[in-house]
Amino acid sequence: MTGARHLYVHLPFCSSRCGYCDFVTVVGRRGEHGRYVGALLRELALRRDPIEAGIDTVYLGGGTPTFTDSAELERLLGALPPAAEVTVEANPETVTSGLAALLKRSGVDRVSLGAQTFAPRLLAVLDRVAGPDDVRRAIYRLRDAGIGNISLDLIYGIPGQEPADLDRDLAEALALEPEHVSAYELEAKPGTRFTHAHGAELERQAESMETYFERVVETLTAAGYRWYETANFCRAPQVSVAEVSVADGATGRDLRCRHNLGYWLGHDYLGLGVGAVSTIENRRWRNAPSLARYVAALETGQLPPHEVEDLPPRVRDTERIMLGLRLDEPLPLDGLERALDAVQLERLEGLGLAVRSGGNLALTSRGRFLGGGVTARLLA
Repeated sequence: MTGARHLYVHLPFCSSRCGYCDFVTVVGRRGEHGRYVGALLRELALRRDPIEAGIDTVYLGGGTPTFTDSAELERLLGALPPAAEVTVEANPETVTSGLAALLKRSGVDRVSLGAQTFAPRLLAVLDRVAGPDDVRRAIYRLRDAGIGNISLDLIYGIPGQEPADLDRDLAEALALEPEHVSAYELEAKPGTRFTHAHGAELERQAESMETYFERVVETLTAAGYRWYETANFCRAPQVSVAEVSVADGATGRDLRCRHNLGYWLGHDYLGLGVGAVSTIENRRWRNAPSLARYVAALETGQLPPHEVEDLPPRVRDTERIMLGLRLDEPLPLDGLERALDAVQLERLEGLGLAVRSGGNLALTSRGRFLGGGVTARLLA
């Protein structure tokens, strides 16, 4: 296998489960954290081949990685291969001064903090534990510990949210001066308890999503943030994809999430943990979502149960286009033309939604607001 430059590690433990969440998570289980970290390290040893040449990024997601027992989290971070960017997701209520110091001494240089909203009544709708003051305290503690790259996650389209609520959320976020903001449309999966409880209001909010999206983009770009991906913004200077490895220097720091850029640019990646996904060359596999089966297999020296999907060139090309057009950088078309509908491409160019130049393809600003609908038409 060729090298994968990105490593994802899934830590599923949470203090509680948010009603809208559909990630692989388990509540509590503090007595199982050590066994799980041990299983992760066994999987890393068994699957190490594609990252033997070294990696660029590590990303600990969840779940709530910072809910994991502190000693076990430190053990895990100390055993992972070194990388130029190490990100850990955190919920605000878990960020103590001690936790922030642990992250810093363990080589973490980027923290993604799940604020979601600063409105207490909307946090209650989302079943979130942390309040606005917890978010502020978390950021101050991370700053005091020397973490210089903080991302805030926000959600819009929450049942009961009004445009003024979104404006206040954005203002509160900007006041904290994060290096990065991720702003996501709420996606409530059909059949979940969340959709049963808020179905009618979710339908009403769906009509406002485009307006909310435009508010997010306009507000953050006006504040000097770069809209570098559909739902992601950073305070980095304008640099090209070719310069993504630049940390400091004449161009300044590039504060885009380098790990997620790896996904959007079609790079191979290795995923460890229950429910984790890997894409290496022409194959993708997903570990089964059962925590018990995951741990049991690895404790006997076996790989965890997983499903494998073959990825023929046409599938990889289609994914490369779908993900690449989410970025503000032009997408090189070399080798991808066969996956495009030439007639639709010409039509979308005529409508001012897409533009070709020098063998590259990009969506215009208007095309980016329409996003996936435009990309779907482009695909043959």
